[in-house]
Amino acid sequence: MPAHKIPFGQPLLDQDEIDAVTKVLEGPILAHGSVCLEFEEVFARRVGVKHAVSVSSGTAGLHLSLFANHVGRGDEVIVPAMTHVATAHAVEYCSAKPVFVDVDPKSGNISSELIPDQITKNTKCIMVVHFLGLPCDMDKIKAESDRNHLFIVEDAALAVDALYGTQKAGSLGKLGCFSFYPIKHMTSIEGGMVTTDDHNLAESIRKRKAFGYDHSHQMRKKPGIYDVPVLGYNYRMNEVEAAVGLCQLTKLDSRLEIRKQNYSALKNALSEIDEITVFDPIQGKAQSSCYCLNAVLPQNGNLNRDDIAAELNAQGVGTSVHYPGPVPMMTYYKDKYGYKSGQFPVAEWLSAQTISLPVAPHVPNGFEMQIADTIKGAIHKVRKKN
Repeated sequence: MPAHKIPFGQPLLDQDEIDAVTKVLEGPILAHGSVCLEFEEVFARRVGVKHAVSVSSGTAGLHLSLFANHVGRGDEVIVPAMTHVATAHAVEYCSAKPVFVDVDPKSGNISSELIPDQITKNTKCIMVVHFLGLPCDMDKIKAESDRNHLFIVEDAALAVDALYGTQKAGSLGKLGCFSFYPIKHMTSIEGGMVTTDDHNLAESIRKRKAFGYDHSHQMRKKPGIYDVPVLGYNYRMNEVEAAVGLCQLTKLDSRLEIRKQNYSALKNALSEIDEITVFDPIQGKAQSSCYCLNAVLPQNGNLNRDDIAAELNAQGVGTSVHYPGPVPMMTYYKDKYGYKSGQFPVAEWLSAQTISLPVAPHVPNGFEMQIADTIKGAIHKVRKKN
């Protein structure tokens, strides 16, 4: 039996969140209330932007960021080939076309060197994804976007408090989008946030996240009376979720520090294994918020990732994959746009040969040696089997 079971991730909630939720549930307002507004204000200050708008999910935030900027049919949005499918789906929701770009082999981030070749007269936006919490090469990407009069949306779903120089993720583009799924750096159960310095854009997103109402619930002079001047969606966060999010923000500093320490410890432990490559959490001006650690196996495929992961799981070590395939190789996108294997070689290698390992605060003391020893044993077992 393994010394400890180490799940890949788990929600980190305690009595603080229970008390905050109970307070909301005992009150008169479950939606449209002051708790969401407070959460937005505190989050905006933390990111270092003027405005934050709470939404029902990170995906909703991505969609609204494009929708409020009038991205539509005939437009193109550049996205990385290696990301969660939600990034590209947000483009499809607008009837625009996602244009995929391969990623950097040392970071997993969109390759700033390959972006210029994909810009056309139809390109309207570059949507960057800070892969596993490491900010992209924003200086080069910003320069390219400025040259071509494009705007940047940051998919910062895994990048709360990640740094690029002195700026935080979510303040590096025109808009930033965060996700608060249960096992992210912080959670609001479900939910997300859109950040921006653009007042008019923030107000547009506020309207469009709530059906396109011309007046928010708080601003209506006559209860129940409003007009709808623009198309909108039902993408609102509720008060219970915001209450959880506020509690989580008070614990974020200490938990992020633990993640960084755990990442360093696991990276050092894995450095003795020749078959494993690990991304550096600090690259140039970028400092990762260390969502998880990706252990990358050899590109030649002489070690089967799924066999190694299965052995880890059998020994009680939880794993995940970020991500199971390049998005353009997913059936929907492959069938619609005709992408072929070999078009995104780095993303194809990483998706096939990467094991995501836990570094969140829930891992036990000594987890790094347990994981390293288990991987060594798994590699030996798989090689002997083959």
